[in-house]
Amino acid sequence: MAEISLYAPVKKFLESLDFVVKGEIGNCDVVGLREGEPPVVVICELKMQFNLELVLQAVDRAGACDEVWLAAAMSARGKGREHDSRFRALCRRLGFGLLGVTSRGEVELLLSPVAPAPRRDPRLRSRLVNEHRRRRGDPAVGGSTRSPLMTAYRQDALACAAAIAEGPKRPRDLKEFTPRAGKILLDNVYGWFDRAERGVYVLTDAGREALLRWPQDALPSPTA
Repeated sequence: MAEISLYAPVKKFLESLDFVVKGEIGNCDVVGLREGEPPVVVICELKMQFNLELVLQAVDRAGACDEVWLAAAMSARGKGREHDSRFRALCRRLGFGLLGVTSRGEVELLLSPVAPAPRRDPRLRSRLVNEHRRRRGDPAVGGSTRSPLMTAYRQDALACAAAIAEGPKRPRDLKEFTPRAGKILLDNVYGWFDRAERGVYVLTDAGREALLRWPQDALPSPTA
């Protein structure tokens, strides 16, 4: 059982609270967004065990959200930190919620979050909200660390690559796919684009390989 195995049940639980949930946004394992003015932001960090490192991660995230949850696998013998009254008291004082995931993939609500007044980080909060809204669907499983992260930027770059695969394009030809097409082509972060002539771009071999790895058929909208 790995951290990514916790993502699906935790996502389902938070969706039951009316959050739109996506994984691996801004170094957070799980980010949930409930639209409003302002939107309600929840962050959940995943670990195989409830430990100090998980609490410290949550402390680091607290300024960017309205609710912080810690989720970990329930201990098989019932002797894990989730049953330690001191651990629960610490999380309660910090205002963190606790979720335990059983070996059957069921989520147990161990402690509901309270809403203290943590010091807010509006810039980080804004980056999380913007990335969440721009990202099409939920392509990154929370807790994953090995595969390249499918960010909204990578999705936009792939959309540009798919269009250029049909023939050379100018940045203005790609505005319908993303308003930042010009910057994506100019920066060429992934090495997918090459300048055929002034203002005209073609696809590199790396770009064609990327489209084989991440097919662009039937992408959902950024809000999905």
